[in-house]
Amino acid sequence: MVSRVVVTGGCGMLGGNLVERLRAEGHRTHAVDLRPGPDGTEHTVADVRDAAAMRRVMAGADVVVHTAAALPSYPEAEIRSVIVEGTRTVLASAVAAGVPRVVHISSTAVYGLPKVVPTTEEYPREPVDVYSGAKADAERVCDEFRARGLCLPVLRPKTFVGPGRMGLFAMLFEWADEGRNFPVLGRGDVRIQMCAMDDLVDAVLLTLAAPDEVANDTYNIAAAEFGTIREDFQAVLDAAGHGRRVVSIPARPAVAALGLLRAAHISPVYDRLLHKLLADSYVSIDRARKQLGFEPRYSNRDAVLAAYRWWREQRAAGRPERAGTTSREPWRQGALSLAKVFF
Repeated sequence: MVSRVVVTGGCGMLGGNLVERLRAEGHRTHAVDLRPGPDGTEHTVADVRDAAAMRRVMAGADVVVHTAAALPSYPEAEIRSVIVEGTRTVLASAVAAGVPRVVHISSTAVYGLPKVVPTTEEYPREPVDVYSGAKADAERVCDEFRARGLCLPVLRPKTFVGPGRMGLFAMLFEWADEGRNFPVLGRGDVRIQMCAMDDLVDAVLLTLAAPDEVANDTYNIAAAEFGTIREDFQAVLDAAGHGRRVVSIPARPAVAALGLLRAAHISPVYDRLLHKLLADSYVSIDRARKQLGFEPRYSNRDAVLAAYRWWREQRAAGRPERAGTTSREPWRQGALSLAKVFF
């Protein structure tokens, strides 16, 4: 039975939800984050690249869950530093502290823009940008430590969504709430799989409980039920109650325009996301189902609507939004906010 769990990125969306669930199930948790933790929680304000701080917090830990990372919107040098060097520091510190197991939260971004769907864990790492390259290199660091004998489960979730999720989803929520139509590239008939936050937390807990020979593997984690982008976005517009619709815009010209805006640093939409939205993107979760007993409880639509309901509750309560770059903050829409007048 795990008794003390260190969670890096413990104040982020995934880390915060994981800490809450672990505490509810009787585990002692220690969150590590650049931000202070909530009152009543055991936490350390530190950078995961700080080896001395990592060794201190990991002393006496039964397991570490490494959720801390940079997002694609961060400066390129910081992405690589936080994701790759941060992972190496966390793993080395865990080994030095005698921690027997570290769960590493990776991403299906390591596949790049895979040409095969559903994509299995055997598909090669083919990163296409700085973020996916950093995630792939962090997994190579994990390979090194596995080879040295550390039990190191690697989870590759699709984009995780649920209460607290903001980022670019806040743009959809805001436009829906204001009674606007919402654009999709092309027909919007591509199938983009996501992952409910609670399902991802379930998967982490399963890796904590699994024996070494099961846990010490790599697993895709995602929804079992998912539709097209048009269907999932339309569900939010329907929930807003204004009778608005998802509308198609020509895909290739839109991608070109958004690419120029991104290059000019006036749009938060990164290149891999643009190209991912032009083709089906979903993974196989068969391995997690068979070996871990993972069974997703929520569909794409469930997860997106739960995030939207939470967003509306926050607005109704008058809680201020601070635009930023984390998953818990609405990303700055930049030039995209000007497009509202057309929808």
